[in-house]
Amino acid sequence: MFAGLELIEEPDLTPAQLLLELLSITPVLMTSVGVALQLRVTKRQRDDHLHVLHDLEVARVQGHRSRSESRSLLNGLGTAINEQFSRWNSADAEREVALLLLKGLSTKAIAVVRAGSERTVREHPRSIYSKAGSTGRSALSAFFLEDLLAHIRGLGIATTHRTQHEEN
Repeated sequence: MFAGLELIEEPDLTPAQLLLELLSITPVLMTSVGVALQLRVTKRQRDDHLHVLHDLEVARVQGHRSRSESRSLLNGLGTAINEQFSRWNSADAEREVALLLLKGLSTKAIAVVRAGSERTVREHPRSIYSKAGSTGRSALSAFFLEDLLAHIRGLGIATTHRTQHEEN
């Protein structure tokens, strides 16, 4: 286009002069192409940025919803555990020690938390294990979690251990 305009303005240009004119406009031409490409890249980056912001907002909403649902389920599990302790006529100390055991604390750590002796703390789990018909911490945890985990996996079956000791 530039070469055509040059020939119209100065029809008697020699090929060497025309080439020189073309070389002189090359930086302008290259800069124009570079600006056009940069604008295109910037638009693509802006679109990607907006897409990421949208995805982040969707994830934020889903996370909030998931936390709310989890909180509700955990509250339900906590209520079920407390109801079971009530059916077993568990003392407050037994209940507290059992909950700390379910959270994974050692007997020594429970003694520190409760400001008591390890010997006293060891008696409470024995009583709870007896009431639950379990042999230890793992069996006690399984007592409360087995039905929950079975439904998660889609099994939907209760074990004989749970049904035998549910009335206790």
